[in-house]
Amino acid sequence: MIPTDSVPARLTLVLGGARSGKSAFAESLIPANVERVYIATAEARDDEMSSRIVTHQERRGSLWKTVDAPLNLVEALNTLEETPALLDCLTLWLSNLMEADKNIDQETDKLTACLKEMAGSVVIVSNEVGQGIVPDNALARRFRDHAGHLNQAVAAVADHVYFVTAGIPTKLK
Repeated sequence: MIPTDSVPARLTLVLGGARSGKSAFAESLIPANVERVYIATAEARDDEMSSRIVTHQERRGSLWKTVDAPLNLVEALNTLEETPALLDCLTLWLSNLMEADKNIDQETDKLTACLKEMAGSVVIVSNEVGQGIVPDNALARRFRDHAGHLNQAVAAVADHVYFVTAGIPTKLK
């Protein structure tokens, strides 16, 4: 499942649908025997989300340092220096921004500017939500549209982009 590229990319975006295997694949891109950071955007607001967070933590193990960044993603990235990091996930961050009534375009611009300047390698996970039916309400359509623009902006500055389906990564860039 690990790509054949022998040199880790500075910035890799991993896209996929729900339960596609994107997070497990993204974790496999981070070198195993080095200090590494997991930047978490999820918040445990209910039992089901708490369970999902625990599942992710158990899969990673104790070698990861977790940094919670439900809103302040750029600030979290700026603390990394050259430590490899996994950011999981952009669409949860987007949900948090929308709920906090933040300016999404401005936050996207701040994120991509930060990513262009990163010294270490970062693997970013995001959901691809634009391949289904058109949502039946305005909020869901706004989310889908923002997610599409956010993914495009990050993909534009990424060195590598993968799409994961049924646990199988396909390199797009």
